[in-house]
Amino acid sequence: MANLLELYVKLVGLILIGFFLGRKLPTTVPTRLGQLLFWVGVPVSIVAFLRQADLSAQIWIAPAIAHLAIFLGAFLAWLTIKGQAYLTNTTFQHPTQGSFILAAMVGNTGYIGFPVTLAMVGQDYFAWALFYDLLGSLFGAYGLGVALASRFGYGGTNYWQMAQAILINPALWSFGFGLLFRQVSISTTAEFYLEKLGWCAVALSLALIGMRLSLLNSWQRVPQAAVSLAIKMLLVPLLLGSTLSLFGVTGSAAKVIVLQMAMPPAFATMVLAETFDLDRDLAVTSLALGVILLLVTLPVWLWLF
Repeated sequence: MANLLELYVKLVGLILIGFFLGRKLPTTVPTRLGQLLFWVGVPVSIVAFLRQADLSAQIWIAPAIAHLAIFLGAFLAWLTIKGQAYLTNTTFQHPTQGSFILAAMVGNTGYIGFPVTLAMVGQDYFAWALFYDLLGSLFGAYGLGVALASRFGYGGTNYWQMAQAILINPALWSFGFGLLFRQVSISTTAEFYLEKLGWCAVALSLALIGMRLSLLNSWQRVPQAAVSLAIKMLLVPLLLGSTLSLFGVTGSAAKVIVLQMAMPPAFATMVLAETFDLDRDLAVTSLALGVILLLVTLPVWLWLF
C-alpha cells in the first residue's frame, strides 16, 4: 500500500506538473522534450536499468504475450464493431473504426509502463517490461498498427517511413548496447550517477505525458473511447492475465506482464491517426481518458495479481 501511495504521488504529481507547464510554456517545449527523451533520455534509462535487471528467467516469452495481447485487443474491437453493426444496423465510419481498433491494441508500455513497473515491482524485473515494450508494443504499433491504419484510413501509405520508425528507434539500439554493457565493470560512482540519470529520464517522461495532455483540446467520442478502453485496459489483461501460469509466468513477472497489458493507449495511436487520417478525436479522447482510468484500475491489478 505504501508503494502504491508513493507511486500515485509521483505519477499524478509529475503528470500534473507537466500539465501545468504545458499550459504555460511555448508549444515547442513538449516537442523538444519529447525529442530529447526519444534520442537520449529513454536510451540512457534502458542502459541504466538493464544493469540491475534479472535476465536469467524466460523473459523472451514477454514479447510473445505482448503480441498475443495486441491481436486479442484488435480482435475484440473488431467483434465489437461487427456486433454494434448487427444490433443497431449502423456502423462507424472507416476512420473511426481504425482509431477504435488501434486504441484497443497498443498500450503506452514505455513512458508510463516503465515507471509503473519500476515503482511497483522493482528493477530486478524491469527486463520483462522492456522486452514487452521494445519487442512487442513497438512492432505491434508500427507493424500491425500501420497495416490497420492504412486499411481504415484515407491518408497516404508510406511503409518505408514506418519501417524507419522501427529501424532508427534509439531505444532498440540502446537495448542491444545495454545487454553488452552489462558485462562491463564500472565504478560505484559511475553506476550511481547512471542510475540517477535513468530515474531523471523516467520523471521527465511522466512530465511529458502531462504536457501533451495539456495540449489536447478534444474530449469528444467519450462513449466509443470508453468501450475501446474497456477492451484494452480491462478485458485483455483479465483474460490473458488469468492464463499466464500456463506459460510458466508467475509471481512478480506475471505482475509486470499484467501491468503492461493494462496500460492506456500509446501515443503511437495518435501518430498513426494523424499519418493515415483516422478519427483524431477518438484517438485523442482515448489517450486522455486512458491515463485517468489507469489511476482507478492500477490497484485492482495489483490486488488481483
